Amino acid sequence: MRKATASDGISGIGVLDKAVTVLQAVAAQPCNLAELCAATGLPRATAHRLAVGLECHHLIARDTAGRWLPGPALRELAGPHADEIPDAALAILPRLHEITGESVQIYRRDGAERICVAAVEPPSGLRDTVPVGSRLPMTAGSAAKVLLAWAPDGVRAPLLDNSVFAERTLADVRKKGWAQSVAERAAGVASVSVPVRDADGEVVAAISVSGPIERIGRRPGARWAADLLAAATALQERLAHTPD
Repeated sequence: MRKATASDGISGIGVLDKAVTVLQAVAAQPCNLAELCAATGLPRATAHRLAVGLECHHLIARDTAGRWLPGPALRELAGPHADEIPDAALAILPRLHEITGESVQIYRRDGAERICVAAVEPPSGLRDTVPVGSRLPMTAGSAAKVLLAWAPDGVRAPLLDNSVFAERTLADVRKKGWAQSVAERAAGVASVSVPVRDADGEVVAAISVSGPIERIGRRPGARWAADLLAAATALQERLAHTPD
């Protein structure tokens, strides 16, 4: 019988292989315990024990619905190879939060989803909480519009088939340079987003402000697009001066 090798994706160390299976499942999609068991094929007690252990080491974390998703330790372990945007955002998002008083986030596209890679939340009161690592659809919300507006045609067209917005909306986003949404991703929530570009001018992320409609109104773009554009410019300047 042939021994398992690293090329098989199996180390032969049972608990390690099972833990990696849990990480892979959570990375693919946020999971509650039942979903984690279904995705991994692990018994309920085993899946729970491994997930809690990984959570203790911050390799996975929980969102507001109690689902497991990738944790901050994964980025920290990547060290110098980590995404530069979250680190640069630490100098930008707090000021944007101070100006708006609302939740602020940065999203990057990953296939058919967008991932929150940085966020600052109000300490209390009504808020639109999106934990870092959360995966949201590319079919609704202002950040999705921004990320799709400048995405390649081969990416944009299939996702538009299931989106709440159409190509003409994205054309308007490209014209204005920002997008807004009202109760698209979640009832009672509005947001406004602008693109973040790399040194070559390519859109690599979206920076957003979101909050309850009753507080920020139905025209968040008119209220905060200019502040977001200034924050995006500041972030781009920091990224341009980040050492390779």
